Order: sequence, then structure tokens, then C-alpha cells
Amino acid sequence: MTAPTRRLSLLLLEDDPRLAPVVAELLSDVYDVTLVGDGAVALERALTGEFDLLVLDRRVPTLDGLEVVRRLRARHVATPVLLLTALGTTADLVAGLDAGADDYVVKPFELDEVLARLRALTRDHTGPQKQLGAWTYRPGSGEIHSPYSGRIPLTVREDALLAMLAGEPDRVFSRAQILAAVFPHGEAEGTVDAYVHYLRRKTDRDLIETVRGRGYRLGHP
Repeated sequence: MTAPTRRLSLLLLEDDPRLAPVVAELLSDVYDVTLVGDGAVALERALTGEFDLLVLDRRVPTLDGLEVVRRLRARHVATPVLLLTALGTTADLVAGLDAGADDYVVKPFELDEVLARLRALTRDHTGPQKQLGAWTYRPGSGEIHSPYSGRIPLTVREDALLAMLAGEPDRVFSRAQILAAVFPHGEAEGTVDAYVHYLRRKTDRDLIETVRGRGYRLGHP
């Protein structure tokens, strides 16, 4: 007899007194939901590492959702983050992704869309282990192992970008190709440059090579 599948735990940051309990109740059909209405409280809870997913409203008291994401990523917490925002301009959405969110949904939203985005963030895409110079990487694992300091967590989008490059190490990918595959919601091409910067900062600046006028390919760290 197989053991029952563990329900994933989800931290929901939402302070709207009408929306918060409704969203929490609907999500609780699928996840073990903890609801908080304050950004500082959400940050404290998320830093414990007890949650599999974070759903953060952007505009909340104390710390907004964007700042919560920034502080989590600065502490190398790679828990997948879905950002809820009423700000639907390209600049606002890019700001959320640049802060470290893995995906976003613009209000008002349909629950089915939120659930689909959450499933995508937790889907197992792990592949065979690869050796990138002295670095050890398993695509989809959410981490890369440094020869100097051990495990380094990657966000979902960082992982997806590195997996794309590592999958065809000799191929040069244009920004448009990377954008379509890794950031499929209409972000600006500058988002690709930002995530390349994040990966280089976490790992080795030679891990990703810039091919001037063409795009990026896996480097030789």
C-alpha cells in the first residue's frame, strides 16, 4: 500500500479583509494554507523554510510583497514565489520578477489561473546531473553546487534559464528565445539580462557567456 501524497504547504500574504479568507479557503482545497496579512510577519514565517510555496500580495502593511521577496532572495531563500498584483504594466511586472518573484498574477484573477501557475512552479523537471566546469548542476533541482561553498539555491526562473543553456551548451540563444521559453508572460527582454546577472552573481561570471549581438550561451567557468 502506497503512502498518501503529502500536501504542499503554502504561505498566503493578503490583507484584503474580503478577498483574503476567500482565496485562503479556495487554495486550502489543494494546499495546507497559512494566511497572514502583514509583510513583516510573512517574511519571518518564510525565513523558517517551512513552506513549499509563497503567494504574496504586492500591497500590504509593514513590508510590501516586493520587499519581502527581495529580502528572502538576499538570504538565499529559493522557495517559489507567486506575486499577486493589481499593477499590470510591463514595468511593474518586470519589477516583481527582478525582485526575485518566479511568476505573477494580475488582479482580478481566476482561481484556475492561480492554481495552474502554482502547479507549474512545483512541477518536477529534474534531469540528469551535469558538470559545468567545477560546478555540479542537476536541471530542475533548484540548486547548483559550488566547488568552494557547497549548495547554492536557485529560484525557479534562474533554474529554468540555466537548464536551457546547459541543455545545448554550444548553442547561442537570443534574448527573444530565452524570453519565450523562460518568461512566457510578455516581459521585456531586459528581464533576461537581469537574470543572467543574478546567476553570474550567485555562481561564476564565466558560467554564462555573452555573445555580442546574438545573445547568451553556456560559458566555461
